[in-house]
Amino acid sequence: MSSTFLSRTAGSALRPLHPTKRSTPLRAFSSTTHLDKQRLVILGSGWGGYELLRKVDKNAYDVVLVSPNTYFAFTPLLASTAVGTLEFRCALEPVRRYGDSVSSYQAWCDSIDLKRKRLECLPAVGSNVKAKLEKRVEEAAPNAISDMPGVSTPVSSFPGMKPFTVGYDKLVIAVGAYSQTFNTPGVKEYAHFLKDVKDARKIRSRILECFELASQPTLTDVERQNLLHFVIVGGGPTGVEFAAELNDLLASDMLRHYPALAPIARITIYDVAPKILGAFDEGLVKYAEKQFQRQGVAIKNNHHVTRVNEASIEIKEEGNVPFGMLVWSTGLAPNPLIDSITELEHDEKTHSLKVNGHFQPRYKDGNVCEDIYVIGDCAMLEEKLPATAQVANQEAKHLAKILNNHMRDRAPPGAFEFNNMGIMTYIGNWNALFDRSNASGGPKPKEAGRLAWLIWRSAYWSQALSLRNKASLAFYWFLNWIFGRSITRF
Repeated sequence: MSSTFLSRTAGSALRPLHPTKRSTPLRAFSSTTHLDKQRLVILGSGWGGYELLRKVDKNAYDVVLVSPNTYFAFTPLLASTAVGTLEFRCALEPVRRYGDSVSSYQAWCDSIDLKRKRLECLPAVGSNVKAKLEKRVEEAAPNAISDMPGVSTPVSSFPGMKPFTVGYDKLVIAVGAYSQTFNTPGVKEYAHFLKDVKDARKIRSRILECFELASQPTLTDVERQNLLHFVIVGGGPTGVEFAAELNDLLASDMLRHYPALAPIARITIYDVAPKILGAFDEGLVKYAEKQFQRQGVAIKNNHHVTRVNEASIEIKEEGNVPFGMLVWSTGLAPNPLIDSITELEHDEKTHSLKVNGHFQPRYKDGNVCEDIYVIGDCAMLEEKLPATAQVANQEAKHLAKILNNHMRDRAPPGAFEFNNMGIMTYIGNWNALFDRSNASGGPKPKEAGRLAWLIWRSAYWSQALSLRNKASLAFYWFLNWIFGRSITRF
């Protein structure tokens, strides 16, 4: 068994270095780096981090990915996976697909030492990690729902459970944000969220559980109605798409398998805003509202949630409203890691890090931090952009050009400019909305109905990042169209 040596290159922390090439298969565990390469560490495997991982020149950089997930989740498809229209793996891409060209750690970054250029990390595997350390996030971000318990103390003597450090020459922070709760009592304990595939799995299980419980002979009719009341808080694209997918499930497969229960199931969308889908054209919003009304989905705008209980939600305008399942989709809360970087400038409202047109943050004295880049939901450009997947994806592509040109001795590209490609969302019954009225250039059509649905599905199919997932999407869309969704609960 060979020993591990430590080596320090310019501007980086201590790094394990294997002495021979024979140890190449262990590279992902030892963080081996070549002395002629700069180490590029990417935090996060979301829309920003994963796209950068794809585009950056892995021959020019020693690339290290640190993320609590071993996959990239194609979030627009999560609503479909939550109701069984698609299987979960259709929305996932593995981060280890690049093999030995990228070192990948399933871990949380707990803190960043800007002076020593190193990260303190904690493994994100093992069920006892989250159970023991969740208090840290509660203290750091009481309004956020997070899967990042991160602390800098050991949690177990079990192999692989100990904190570790990772040095960097260049660091890209793309850790995203968490679900905003606005400090509403009971949300963390009793609500479901839809930001990750793990959330979608819980939602699918709970839907089927509600129907099985409602079929028990001991329940009264009122109890059944309450148990089959599905509440969605938040009228943005995520909440609306989930309501549409859920209504499709109730009107087809659940009606076939639970003919006595499906007709009494209800869906209600609560939103504090005066209308749903605030970013869409007014005419398209009215079309969506009419479609939902026709399908029996209730939309209640200008409603304020004051508390969430185990089986009911308290609405300021209505009082206590029973439910069987609540999905919370009301916006984004800052990542505690971003708040912990006190040396850099933050946006007062969003707590995101302020960055220039090349995604570099600034110290509080106004100097640019040249070795760190911030993209996605945790970055705030001078031109404030919406926290969407489209923005994070384009930022990652532009940053990849900056990094690649730097190593190839080419002139850097200009400052980032967002190219608005339009927005779209599914509204149920094979209908969708497609809005390019605020697009950056080209035709600016607005579509609603079946044509918009074809555009919606075609766009998501074309954006799938692998041939495997393109084939899977086509297969499951066709399979469930012919045979219906699988409603097996396990």
